[in-house]
Amino acid sequence: MSLPQLPLRLPRYLRASGRPRRLGWSPSLGTISVGSWRGQSSKSPAYWNQVVSEAEKIVGYPTSFMSLRCLLSDELSNIAMQVRKLVGTQHPLLTTARGLVQDSRNNLQLRGLVVLLISKAAGPSRVKASSQNYDLVSGIYSCQRSLAEITELIHTALLVHRGIVNLNELQSSDGPLKDMHFGNKIAILSGDFLLANACNGLAVLQNTKVVELLASALRDLVQGVYHENSTSAKENYITNDIGISTWKEQTFLSHGALLAKSCQAAMELAKHDAEVQDMAFQYGKHMAMSHKINSDLQPFIKEKTSDSMTFNLNSAPVVLHQEILGRDLWIRQIGEAQEKGRLDYAKLRETIKAGKGVTSAIDLCRYHGNKALGALESFPPSEARSALENIVFAVTRFS
Repeated sequence: MSLPQLPLRLPRYLRASGRPRRLGWSPSLGTISVGSWRGQSSKSPAYWNQVVSEAEKIVGYPTSFMSLRCLLSDELSNIAMQVRKLVGTQHPLLTTARGLVQDSRNNLQLRGLVVLLISKAAGPSRVKASSQNYDLVSGIYSCQRSLAEITELIHTALLVHRGIVNLNELQSSDGPLKDMHFGNKIAILSGDFLLANACNGLAVLQNTKVVELLASALRDLVQGVYHENSTSAKENYITNDIGISTWKEQTFLSHGALLAKSCQAAMELAKHDAEVQDMAFQYGKHMAMSHKINSDLQPFIKEKTSDSMTFNLNSAPVVLHQEILGRDLWIRQIGEAQEKGRLDYAKLRETIKAGKGVTSAIDLCRYHGNKALGALESFPPSEARSALENIVFAVTRFS
């Protein structure tokens, strides 16, 4: 069965929001089939890389080089030398640094790419304003390209800061305390350096509203990460009962606000009206939410999953499973999945897959995907708009 003929099954808490558009067909990437989610991988690397590669051609150059000026600076080179001293330790900053260099699935530059695509999809404004003083290359103003770089710098800084270890929760298996302490210093220093460069870039844009939008996005990020950390303690899986509504609020703050407000800021730089700015915001918001849910689903839908692989107990499928099941039954399942005082993630994963949490998360992912596609209808048909649609198709593809 192909997706255009498949009605979206909306959970009860979404039905009041009106009927969404159905996810449809992508002209350049073929029909997206649904099939069964069980045992199948979503957003395969080959398919996702194809989507990103085609999008990068439209905006003019690979987004992996967007923040190259900052990354090749003397200051960051000195920090990189210090990071090398962490090799052989278990500090999470090493994993972050490795991901920044390899970026094998093109996830890290996604936000900047979307900002560039939506800038080109909207095109120049009819208003004769200050944006007209910027160079227009491949249908994108230079100030919008700078904004895309700033967005990536902020996101990268957040990734680095998330690598800071809580020294009070260290165990003997985590390695020497001095290594973790040194790694924390480097994580704070490098993250702050990236944020400082982002702030400097914002000042150069000389647009008060854009500064306010990105500053509020940064506040949202900090607040969202704080809430995530407060509800993800290692042994807090029974007391956590955030519910899907709270999960959506926290996820928007930590994963959606930056992209949504960056898309809106890109429209402001081109002096588009409030309606266009809002549609850009809505696309960024719902695409980011769909992308996060897709990521949360991976441990439950991958063809091959290691028995030792853990997953976030506050991820979308788990939260939905708990909400559908009820708290008492959830606590019983947690108890049944414990062995010698430790949680058996493999056993719990199979229990969750047998319930309705995974299918409900897929529905929720497609719901936000439909919302993102609906926002794009305000933009004229173009290659850039098709690329933005293909990104949505890629993160809502489960076959």
